Amino acid sequence: MTHTRTWGARGVERCLCIITSRVRLVWIIANLATLTLPFHLRAGELARVPSRDGVTVGVFWEATAKPLGTVLLFPGGQGNIGRVVNGQPTSGNFLVRSHAEFLRAGYNVAIMGKPSNHEDLQFADRISDWHLRDIGAAIEFAKSKSAAPIWLIGTSRGSISVAHAAIHLRDERLAGIVLTASVVAYKFPGALPKQKLSEIKLPTLIVHHEKDDCGACRPHEVRPLLNQLTSAPRKALIMVEGGHSPTGDPCEAFHWHGFVNYERETIAMITRWMQQ
Repeated sequence: MTHTRTWGARGVERCLCIITSRVRLVWIIANLATLTLPFHLRAGELARVPSRDGVTVGVFWEATAKPLGTVLLFPGGQGNIGRVVNGQPTSGNFLVRSHAEFLRAGYNVAIMGKPSNHEDLQFADRISDWHLRDIGAAIEFAKSKSAAPIWLIGTSRGSISVAHAAIHLRDERLAGIVLTASVVAYKFPGALPKQKLSEIKLPTLIVHHEKDDCGACRPHEVRPLLNQLTSAPRKALIMVEGGHSPTGDPCEAFHWHGFVNYERETIAMITRWMQQ
């Protein structure tokens, strides 16, 4: 009896993985026609940026004309950008699949990838010294590409990376940070309430979906973060209400956690706040 239940759980898990993979594949196929939009100057490029001894970090770059700034995006999960097809990243991650909206709003886009010596970025990795060095290298790369001010924007586990960088890196070109679908459950390494948010001295925007059902990112645990940002010269919280048809794991990109079917509106809220 016990064996039957265990096999069934694994079967369900395999089915969920297959469904999630198919959803991502459908999204990629449906969006292939829009991967090279008319407002793009050219296709983006994936660079391997030297970071540490013998280590490089992947950074996707795409420029826009007369930029208002540069956004350095930090995907959640294991830090995947996905394959670059026709000069565009194909990951279904919320920020990656929505990166063209930042271009449309007038921002250069850089997307932080994984280092050459790590297959996955775990929770603890995102608050490590070596990850901080990789982030510093990505920032320097963005600075070499454009003189525009830089915003660090992370989603889910990427919010851990962004908060950690904002606390420990001091760079006059950093304009501010945006934390979306943030990890707030105290049991996870690097969860935002465990970091010294009082040491962040940059404008900070928190964006969260009111229906986010990921156990690491409960909406009611997000609001208290504002009280911890005592040194931020400007701070705000946006609770997103829109979207429809969430699918798959509640902690994955095509559920409320990933602002599903409300990506354009969510990015517009972010860029409007950045421009104020």
